[in-house]
Amino acid sequence: MDDLEKYIEERKNRSVEFADGFEIGYEQFKIGMLLRAAREEAGLTQDELAERLHTKKSAISRIENHAEDIRLSTLGKFAEAIGKRLTLKIA
Repeated sequence: MDDLEKYIEERKNRSVEFADGFEIGYEQFKIGMLLRAAREEAGLTQDELAERLHTKKSAISRIENHAEDIRLSTLGKFAEAIGKRLTLKIA
């Protein structure tokens, strides 16, 4: 475990509020990274994806970097534009 991981664990143990906020933020980060990886795997730039979705590159960047409160319809359109299908799983 590196220093950052130790710090995060210590903060989580000291503060329930920090732990909850960290987990929420981390989940949003993972969603954004998954979307970016899927776009890149499809061989598309943010500009190309934006064109397919009739939006601006900044909107794609915002989705990938701040994946909070994304509508399911937006996720579905994103998936369709990169040739994928959106599936949800509740675990």
